[in-house]
Amino acid sequence: RVTIGEGSRLYSMSVICDHTEVGQRCLIHSGAVIGGDGFGFAPDADGYHKIPQTGRVILEDDVEIGANTCIDRAVMDATVIRKGVKIDNLVQIAHNCEVQEHTAIAAQSGVAGSSTIGAWNVLAGQVGIAGHLKTAPHVTFAAQTGVLSDIKEPNTVWFGYPAQPHLKAMKASAKFIKLPEMDRELYQLQREVAELKEELNQLKAERHGK
Repeated sequence: RVTIGEGSRLYSMSVICDHTEVGQRCLIHSGAVIGGDGFGFAPDADGYHKIPQTGRVILEDDVEIGANTCIDRAVMDATVIRKGVKIDNLVQIAHNCEVQEHTAIAAQSGVAGSSTIGAWNVLAGQVGIAGHLKTAPHVTFAAQTGVLSDIKEPNTVWFGYPAQPHLKAMKASAKFIKLPEMDRELYQLQREVAELKEELNQLKAERHGK
């Protein structure tokens, strides 16, 4: 139950599992696994029990999948990679995700289950997307950004963990570098305030004595 469209190329050691649909003019590089089991387990007192992953994977036309990238099949229904998506090496796309048109995902990024990545998004290296989230179209995530909630604003750039608007995150990062110096200054100010309080109390006591 695998279909592979006209003009698609599968390089050596790539794996296409059952119930997978590959569109036209796709490139799947060596070591990629398309349609492996999703990571689904139910815990109980005896440990973890596997939840059957009975869905499939759909790659639309003109999709490129990098070496050693894994795209898991859905629990039910389908994990979908829309037309024109470009995915780098060593990327994980979990079960029931949808990556919309013309999105680019760089190496070592990971998308947790049931998330939808909007059209024309850019995920730089090592971006992490938590599960059951949605991102707007034309969103860019800088390297190592961690996304923990929906991104609803299109045409924006995000950075940091948790993800923040890029300029805000850069300002916060600049402040973070100065924290040790600011901590020393705060400690010195606390000592000075304590000394001033002590002097003020002494003056009050002397005045009261008079």
